Amino acid sequence: MKVLVPVKRVVDYNVKVRVKSDGTGVDIANVKMSMNPFDEIAVEEAVRLREKGVVTEVIAVSCGVTQCTETLRTAMAIGADRAILVETDAELQPLAVAKILKALAEKEGPHLFIMGKQAIDDDSNQTGQMLAALLDWPQATFASKVEMTADTVNVTREVDGGLETLALQLPAVVTTDLRLNEPRYVTLPNIMKAKKKTVDTFKPEDLGVDVTPRLKTLKVVEPAKRSAGIKVPDVATLVDKLKNEAKVLG
Repeated sequence: MKVLVPVKRVVDYNVKVRVKSDGTGVDIANVKMSMNPFDEIAVEEAVRLREKGVVTEVIAVSCGVTQCTETLRTAMAIGADRAILVETDAELQPLAVAKILKALAEKEGPHLFIMGKQAIDDDSNQTGQMLAALLDWPQATFASKVEMTADTVNVTREVDGGLETLALQLPAVVTTDLRLNEPRYVTLPNIMKAKKKTVDTFKPEDLGVDVTPRLKTLKVVEPAKRSAGIKVPDVATLVDKLKNEAKVLG
């Protein structure tokens, strides 16, 4: 049983992102980069399934610049067996990534994709769904629990009204939510072992995929600064301010 886990290199979640002065994007020069937290959860879940004996191989996949190799090494330090880098300097949008993953699925023949529900940089929450559509595989999004057998995967997912449990026939696509697990701490011995594991490198054209962007970012701006809250002495003052200052009451 083979599992593919896509991982994305993003600005670390602890970093306060700054918008470029010309509004063309965010400044990532000399900024700490890390694995997307949802993808880290996906790697952890795939490794746990292998430790339970239901999965035999975990393959981490990343698409992007050469430095994505560092993200793949982190995935292998968590426990992935090997890695694949699809190297490109082009801006990769969700559909392009989904097409690359589809090509890798045809090449590797995995039984399952486990991937983060979204990346914290663009928050698109599209790649998993697009991949499932391209492959015509069943999908379960926002997984908070995953249980596998030889030919099915049962996924408990978070929905507005509570929890929903789906039974999918393999092969399938699963996207992970925050409460699925807590990724393990990566130890130094495992980091050293990861350096010896294999990273295969391809270009999008090697896989026959066109990654030309379909969307154009017109402008990036910081959110408006919020004014500080105030305390009011009584309900009458509150109603007066909501009516006359905030204009939210008629």
